[in-house]
Amino acid sequence: MPTYLSPGVYVEEKPSGSAPIEGVGTAVAAFVGLAARGPANTPTLVSNWKQFVDTFGDFTGDGYLAHAVYGYFLNGGGNCFVVRVGAGGAAPNAQGILGALGDGSKARYSVRALEAGPTGDGLSVEVTDASEGGEEAFKLVVKRDGRVVEEHDNLTSGRGKQSAVTVLKSASQLIELAEVAGAPAVRPANGTVALAGGAASATPAKLDPSDYIGDAADRTGFGGLEAIDEITMVCVPDVMAAYQKGLLTLEGVKAVQLAMIAHCELMGDRVAVLDPPPDLNPQKVANWRTDVAGYDSKYAALYWPWIKVYDPAVNANVFVPPSGHVAGIWGRNDDTRGVHKAPANEVVRGVVDLACSLTSREQELLNPIGVNCIRSFPGRGIRVWGARTLSSDPEWRYLNVRRLFNYLEESILNGTQWVVFEPNDDALWARVRRTISAFLTNEWRKGALFGLTPDEAFFVKCDRETNPPESVDLGQLICEIGVAPVKPAEFVIFRLSQFSGGAALAE
Repeated sequence: MPTYLSPGVYVEEKPSGSAPIEGVGTAVAAFVGLAARGPANTPTLVSNWKQFVDTFGDFTGDGYLAHAVYGYFLNGGGNCFVVRVGAGGAAPNAQGILGALGDGSKARYSVRALEAGPTGDGLSVEVTDASEGGEEAFKLVVKRDGRVVEEHDNLTSGRGKQSAVTVLKSASQLIELAEVAGAPAVRPANGTVALAGGAASATPAKLDPSDYIGDAADRTGFGGLEAIDEITMVCVPDVMAAYQKGLLTLEGVKAVQLAMIAHCELMGDRVAVLDPPPDLNPQKVANWRTDVAGYDSKYAALYWPWIKVYDPAVNANVFVPPSGHVAGIWGRNDDTRGVHKAPANEVVRGVVDLACSLTSREQELLNPIGVNCIRSFPGRGIRVWGARTLSSDPEWRYLNVRRLFNYLEESILNGTQWVVFEPNDDALWARVRRTISAFLTNEWRKGALFGLTPDEAFFVKCDRETNPPESVDLGQLICEIGVAPVKPAEFVIFRLSQFSGGAALAE
């Protein structure tokens, strides 16, 4: 409290006490896979399809990452993070030579695209006059397909902080320069050189599970996603592309997917969206699910069959894994209805056909074992027709329950940070109860919790019973919260019977 010694009127600003809890985002996807170009093993935020193309390239015909991201945005997904793996293959980099002044002397620099593969073939480097620095200074303009993408001005051919080699090493994300041995230290001549010699394919020569799994410390693979709190779903569609090309065995696929599940379980705030192998019929996918994969996790969901979409790279319809399109549907469902609503009975946009048309009898084999089917209905389009996790625990059978708890836990965690180091007494406990109760009441009003009244939908207990002197002495504040989540009406049953006209209806 301030000390008042002089008579007068004083105004004080006083914090209101507890802060309201704001709901966190529920639909931010992470995609890990093969791309034509882009930063390797670096989670990159992508907000729309054009941004993905500019950063990672268009459809390549070699993998499924581009199809997954395109399907994600097409089906209503918002922001996502993309991690490019497999960029360390043997594909050569496009390169060229920057010539010296027109005196016939040997060329000063060689220029090389940083990205391996064919994407460097679209780059060109123009040497022009610098805006300042005298006749010996020059400017490099980097273009991709005729469009300026980088400019590096006031460079010099000698040593020092403006040395062309030094500047580009830190400033350019597309090219690097190297001095040609024995060349004179002269300014390169004005002109344009087109880079060439990139590989014909973006697919690496070799892949193993560690390329996808990566390491959290090195920020590689989906291990690097641990540092990004916003992510709520993880997709690795290109693990199936690697399997189809013989770069990964079926055991390697299982290792990657098990690592995906472990990552989501350790983080506790995201769900793995898994794809099955291609070319499976209902019986085979059931056998793969139970006998080969055998996954049991409340942080994972599996969707089948593969979907047919148009691929501009080959000008034909192709089958791709469904995980990217499904992740987009999760985002659309969260925006229109809320995370508490099961992301099912939703149309899959952009799908031409399915790899297998299911009947209800065939789905009876798959639904109980946690395989979420995608089905085609006459006059209703192609829809997601399942909303289960891969957990054997009935409490966590439904995907919307798991995702609702992820949302509630993260929101309460972020919204109660103000409690730390406050005086641990009855007044604080009451403020905590009020804050969390207000948040859960708002969720109940949205339809996320089951019950006719808030008292039926949840309880918040934080008092002397949950906080005895022993726990207070340890610096602990314990608050018990119970919620009744809504469950989806998965099996809708209408019982019809005959009755005589005018007779009273049975109770």
